[in-house]
Amino acid sequence: MSNVKSQISNSSLRIRPGGKLSGTTQVPGDKSISHRSLMLGALADGTSQVRGWLPAGDTLATLGCMRALGIDIERHDATTLTIHGRGLQGLKAPAAALDCVNAGTAMRLMAGIMAGQSFPSVLDGSEQLRRRPMRRITEPLRQMGAHIEDTDGCAPLHISPSHLRGMEYMMPVASGQVKSGILLGGLFAKGDTTVIEPGPGRDHTERMLRSMGMPVRVDGPRVTVSSGHPLSPLDVTIPGDISSAAFLLVAACLVDGSQVTLRHTGINPTRTGIVDILEAMGAQVSVEQHPQEEAGEPVADLSIGCSQLKGIDISGELIVRAIDEFPALMVAATQVDGKTVVSEAAELRVKETDRIAVMAGELRKLGADIEERPDGFAVQGPQKLHGAVVDGHDDHRVVMSLVIAGLHAEGTTTITGAHSLNDSFPGFVETLQTLGADVEWINHD
Repeated sequence: MSNVKSQISNSSLRIRPGGKLSGTTQVPGDKSISHRSLMLGALADGTSQVRGWLPAGDTLATLGCMRALGIDIERHDATTLTIHGRGLQGLKAPAAALDCVNAGTAMRLMAGIMAGQSFPSVLDGSEQLRRRPMRRITEPLRQMGAHIEDTDGCAPLHISPSHLRGMEYMMPVASGQVKSGILLGGLFAKGDTTVIEPGPGRDHTERMLRSMGMPVRVDGPRVTVSSGHPLSPLDVTIPGDISSAAFLLVAACLVDGSQVTLRHTGINPTRTGIVDILEAMGAQVSVEQHPQEEAGEPVADLSIGCSQLKGIDISGELIVRAIDEFPALMVAATQVDGKTVVSEAAELRVKETDRIAVMAGELRKLGADIEERPDGFAVQGPQKLHGAVVDGHDDHRVVMSLVIAGLHAEGTTTITGAHSLNDSFPGFVETLQTLGADVEWINHD
């Protein structure tokens, strides 16, 4: 017992099952769009206004990087920014390595931007980020002429000045981050840069570039940008992050009597796989779309309640459109009627953690029976969960998923290492408390 107590620190959470989740709320701003607003705002000719920005660990890392590159960014409050853009050629040489901390999005997108600069730079980050694969972006950038060295396929990335040239690149695997890194490199390249996607990757970069006056050309799976076009400043209110909303949607599906509405949430069709999957499982999701887009992004209010869900097979393009939500879906799979099988999702093994192995291991501590597979998992439900001490593994989506499990388990669940929640969803605990969940920090500072 003393060993268990020693694991429980001020970054731990305590969850008890109980009342229904009920009410209306809004999740924090979309992380992907928040990253891009900083980078593209910095490259714009003039001053951008950004509201609803996500003040999380990953996006704060990007903010720090852009400031280190000489960009003046005012924070009027936690979520409101003024970005004084300096144009495509306006970045300044940083005094030290650019620290992306845990943010894979920051590193992969900024690799494209930094490859086109007239000064050298280094992209680095935490030990966790240093374990994530980076050749998927360094290799195509080298094909464009970039002088970029990785470290055994990972960070730190050492980038020297070069003359980029446009190219046509066939992506082996759909990835919004890799596509965006190449397209951003294309802003500094001679000629056209075309990326051909094998599947529906996230298109936030193309949408934002188009909203800033860039003539992005999309022809089926082909996306093309050209250099030499100045970017107009942004004036945007960032919608709520569908990936963060997903954890509340899944929780509301599973907790008896729940009914939750999430306002002003982004419903980019490359990101709404979670909605399609829940509906295929039997959930009733109401989508009330707003008439006005934000930086080219569709927005809606989402409503969902507790439903009797059934197991399904999930593969193909749904994997790409819901890749960050599968930790929560693994929890849901333990509670549905029938078998849920997820395949073609090997990408889950190279996120902040190996999310297949980590989630299966932690759910087993709660009594779940999970069959791990190389590219996914299989779960026969419904299963009875019981409270236990589990580890968040410094992975924000693992922590949020284990909170959902705790809301459905018998007894008390304690999650150690839960501080990473702030990487994507600051206020997650407080939001759940407002909706009626029995979740609290233990001796949290």
